[in-house]
Amino acid sequence: MESSLRSAAFGDGVPPPNPFAVPASPRGRLLAAIGLGARGRYAAAATLLNGLRASGSPVFASLAASTLASHRRQLGGHAAALVLDGEALALVITEPQGEPDPDGLDAEGARADALLGLAADNLGRGRLTAARRLLARAGVHCGNWRTRTRAGWVGAEIELAGNISGAAVAPAEMALETARARGACRHVVKSSLVLAVTIANRGSAERDRAKALVESARETAEKYEFNSLLWVACLLEADFGAGHADEYRSRSAELLHAVLRHADPCGRWLARESPWVPL
Repeated sequence: MESSLRSAAFGDGVPPPNPFAVPASPRGRLLAAIGLGARGRYAAAATLLNGLRASGSPVFASLAASTLASHRRQLGGHAAALVLDGEALALVITEPQGEPDPDGLDAEGARADALLGLAADNLGRGRLTAARRLLARAGVHCGNWRTRTRAGWVGAEIELAGNISGAAVAPAEMALETARARGACRHVVKSSLVLAVTIANRGSAERDRAKALVESARETAEKYEFNSLLWVACLLEADFGAGHADEYRSRSAELLHAVLRHADPCGRWLARESPWVPL
């Protein structure tokens, strides 16, 4: 069971036979929550994650808090995510490494997740200097592919927010290369979207590449029901699909409303209050 959940979260993206069957182990519950969140099942994921936050394992409680923070950010709740990422960091700031995990589900990965989450939270609140500082702190913990990929996303987004689009390309390219090398389907989708945004305005050739990246990401997200990314991909495709913009915007709205129907009350409230979520 855990192996199929890990593959769904960090590998080929194929959901397990019963995505709502949850193992008893903390790692299994975390993997199940990650898979549910990827498909926009935020309420079911939050139930698992809140249970893990109350568990006796500092590492899995930290990873659960960081994962829940990422779900809050995906619904525009950067302030709420900031509290959760702070909690995540406090739990593992002095925790010994223990047995390493290939996907960063260990103390070092938990520290990196918390710091990268805090960087993204500050970025979303317009605090670029703090975001850069936290990204730099996370750099010493980037020993696994997942952390390097996430650091690439945050690094690219910081440069875009600072209007330094040229500097955003290298971390975005690195994220996509790293995710592809791991064969991490969901991370390839998000990395493709981040890279597409960074290169979209760099000339016609790059715009064609950006369009292809978005189209491929949307198709993959559709295939594996990565609804947390699919509504965003459809919005981006509306920017490129000259004759089909209204169709993609309508599809994005349908997906977003479906995601919100499967969110917990806190997630729905954050989305309604957020300037980032196009309700």
